[in-house]
Amino acid sequence: MGYRILLLLICLSLIACKHESQKNLELVNLVKSPAGKQSSLPFLYTNEDKTLFSWVEKVNDSLTELKYAELIKGEWQASESIIKDSDWFVNWADFPAIAENDGNLISHVLKKSSEGTYSYDVKLSVKPKGERFWKTNRSLHTDGTATEHGFVSTVPYKDGFFTTWLDGRNTLEDENGDRGAMTLRAAEVSANGSVSKEIELDQRICDCCQTTAVITENGPAVLYRDRSEEEVRDMSIVRWENEKWTKPKTVFADNWKIEGCPVNGPKADALESTLAMAWFTAATEKPKVQLIFSGNNGVNFDQPIKVSENNVIGRVDVLLVDEKFAIVSWMEASEGTAQLKAMQLNRDGSKGKSIIVSEMDATRQSGFPQMERVEDKVYFAWTDLSESKSEVKMVFVPLSRF
Repeated sequence: MGYRILLLLICLSLIACKHESQKNLELVNLVKSPAGKQSSLPFLYTNEDKTLFSWVEKVNDSLTELKYAELIKGEWQASESIIKDSDWFVNWADFPAIAENDGNLISHVLKKSSEGTYSYDVKLSVKPKGERFWKTNRSLHTDGTATEHGFVSTVPYKDGFFTTWLDGRNTLEDENGDRGAMTLRAAEVSANGSVSKEIELDQRICDCCQTTAVITENGPAVLYRDRSEEEVRDMSIVRWENEKWTKPKTVFADNWKIEGCPVNGPKADALESTLAMAWFTAATEKPKVQLIFSGNNGVNFDQPIKVSENNVIGRVDVLLVDEKFAIVSWMEASEGTAQLKAMQLNRDGSKGKSIIVSEMDATRQSGFPQMERVEDKVYFAWTDLSESKSEVKMVFVPLSRF
């Protein structure tokens, strides 16, 4: 009798879990994406004026094209081409992006600079306000080394853009066989693509994790995975304050010591003096996603809030709803596949219920899901995989459902 009762309870539990999963998915609304077949690497961007979406498509076995579209009155317009070429470095974690400032557009791709696997340059494309055509293949950096340059973050700043990236110019092997470290660099880019005020922000950082940049009341701030001499790879921040850059500062000491790059960078968002950052760590062999707030432009941070430690893969995104609330998205492993989840969290540590945005592939090819708020909706985009193709999928969840 006891065994039958236990079996009945297990069955009821499984039915309840399935019902809860189905109920979560009913909150999600499918969006007709402008991306075509063989599309991947989505990037969502929004500000007060425009909402844009960029992605790459394979034209054939050798040719790749970067495309974009604009969201107008809830409908994605027809896609437009930015640039296409056959010598790009196309990578699941280091993807092209797009941004806008007062009608001026900017995007980037990674262009191979030698036969080496990891030697490529960041090439900018700009479309100044009022012009019909993109100005392509503009150099972001001029070091001329056949090394790795990538993991770019670009945000509107002044009349143009602030851009930060990982720069491998110091990793060239010298006559003694020694190599330097990956560095973090930044620059300002004008609407016509001219680059100025290039500067090194950190001389030793993690080699292949995404950067994230925001504009606070004090100016730009860059958040990234640092790398100590002891191979501790925690999140750091550098900020523009009082007309100069601050020294790198650890946001929170997870003390994650790892010999290789985890390919899992942070994401941040800022609103007036509030800054929020989400990130993945596996310190003490306990993978988890965390969220942390700052109320003074990143000068100091609260204690972190644990978002999830349930088989997390990471690949996070974050957006600020207001100075108290943020929405975090992340991926969790689930029976051989993965789930894209999202949750609203309060700065006081309280949480809403997590929403299952989609079931998806857990492999690298599914990339880094994107999340942006557009008025009363939160949009999500990711690469959906099948045996024969990859295709960007998109949904939205009403903001009120978080």
